[in-house]
Amino acid sequence: METLEFQSEARQLLQLMIHSIYSNKDTFLRELVSNASDALDKLRLESFRDKDMKVDVDDLHIVIESDPAERTLTVRDNGIGMTREDVVRLIGTIAKSGTAEFLRNLKEQQASGTSDLIGQFGIGFYSSFMVADKVTLVTKYPHAEKGVRWESTGESTYTIEDVDDAPQGTSVTLHLKPADDEDRLPDYTEPAKIREIVKRYSDFITWPVRLGGEEINSRKALWARPASEVTEEEYAEFYRHISHDWNAPLETIRMQAEGTFEYQALLFLPAQAPLDLFMRDGKRGVQLYVKRVFIMDDCAELMPEYLRFVKGVVDAADLSLNVSREILQQDRHIQLMRRRLVKKVLSSIKSLMGTRPDDYKKFWSELGAALKEGLLSDPDNRDAILEVCSFASTHSADELTTLADYVSRMKDGQEHIYYMTGDSRVAVEHSPHMEALRAKGYEVLILTDPIDEMWVDSVPSFDGKQLQSVAKGQVDLETEEEKSAASAKAAEFADLLTWLKEQLEENVKEVRLSSRLTTSPACVVGDAHDITPTLEKMYKAMGQELPKIKRILELNPGHPLVEGLHKAFSAGERESLAGSAELIYGLALLAEGGELADPSRFVQLVAERVQRTF
Repeated sequence: METLEFQSEARQLLQLMIHSIYSNKDTFLRELVSNASDALDKLRLESFRDKDMKVDVDDLHIVIESDPAERTLTVRDNGIGMTREDVVRLIGTIAKSGTAEFLRNLKEQQASGTSDLIGQFGIGFYSSFMVADKVTLVTKYPHAEKGVRWESTGESTYTIEDVDDAPQGTSVTLHLKPADDEDRLPDYTEPAKIREIVKRYSDFITWPVRLGGEEINSRKALWARPASEVTEEEYAEFYRHISHDWNAPLETIRMQAEGTFEYQALLFLPAQAPLDLFMRDGKRGVQLYVKRVFIMDDCAELMPEYLRFVKGVVDAADLSLNVSREILQQDRHIQLMRRRLVKKVLSSIKSLMGTRPDDYKKFWSELGAALKEGLLSDPDNRDAILEVCSFASTHSADELTTLADYVSRMKDGQEHIYYMTGDSRVAVEHSPHMEALRAKGYEVLILTDPIDEMWVDSVPSFDGKQLQSVAKGQVDLETEEEKSAASAKAAEFADLLTWLKEQLEENVKEVRLSSRLTTSPACVVGDAHDITPTLEKMYKAMGQELPKIKRILELNPGHPLVEGLHKAFSAGERESLAGSAELIYGLALLAEGGELADPSRFVQLVAERVQRTF
């Protein structure tokens, strides 16, 4: 026998489980039955793939045994089991990503009195310690010569040892705490209580759940039952079973296709973003069944990455039971299913937007950033995605807007949907690029998600209106009279602009007068097809060096600083203007939140100019 210490985060989690007051301790049994069901699914799948596996799959099942005299409750399955390494990795530590985030959320919910996070992050086994003083696990993997016995009281250590006579699968025995009504701790050895929990949480489990030889779950697949016969609570429990999320789903989506290729789908939109939504090893949530037989978890072929938050099952009638991922990638039926599932999900989000706006807002705040990835990766559904996107805008400080609503508010003669990307709303609103648009009353979309920097260049238009960055290219806001005056002004400033371009040749490709400035002296803009400075920084952060991108310096001819510069230049005071070009360029960079290449040089130039005023 070997005694080992829990990983530090696992130890913290155990202590929170043991010493916290949860509103519903019954969930421990749901988690153990769910784990057992997963083990049976995996064994069935492995038996299809590995014909040499010597296992009995004729009667796969889950057994619950209670012993009131000994105060024990055992949940046993004859599924895939675990090796010694599996036990240490999965139980001695928390292998799931986002554990620190989970612990923080758990503590916050404790403080607010709503600590109901059990199951949300796939740590259901630990919930056993809510109701047990000691937990004993015995397990055997089919190819292992010996089984493994694990035991812990939930303190800082656990014991682990090999056992010779372990049966196929896994058994978890809970040495229960005394029943305590004040602590809302029922007697979990009572058969009636066990039946109640299984009926409420696990009635739809594919495998038989037996208590004293009696099967106590109906085993009816929810997606195969008529919608009129399934309650919202049953949908919610099924969602919790497949997602390990304690919350109820935000939306339930049912789909059935008949004809040459038949399949059924039961999908869910979560109310809260999964912790691994933006992690590199994050998983997609759709399971594949064939004729009610579990085939594959995390079936990437059924749902694109930008919809990875969708949870659920798809049950196909005409696929092989031993289908592989390689076959799925080429299967035209799978590709057809994927297209239809995506359209159904997007149409459900659109319906949510129209009929339940508050729920849509919740969906968008949690999952909108992931959905927008589809604007880059799924051109076939780009229009449908755009229709369900919402954006911050100068129209309202609080409410988001759709593109359709933006178009409905466009000024007469306005040809473009104006937008600006940036790190924050405040940075965008205070950008000099916004001055003329604000002064003339044009609405501008404020795009601050990192993904916004990328998709805007892939989406040319919406509803026939071109998307136009206010920080790139020429922004045409002038009347014919204003254009005529600007042309005359440009001729007047031509020599100064040429001189400035020569002085700043390393950094800018052009210097011109601006039609977008009203109060600032200068700004820096990109050509229409240049990448933004923010996107350039993102690429560099990922280790991708890009060729230097020269931008355009625009001057406000009505600003006193620019007027003074032009007057001095015209008077031939060019020697005294040394460094002025750098100052103007540096001010423009700082105004947009950019970084100076040589801050000390800029400070020196400012100090010299200030000194001349004394």
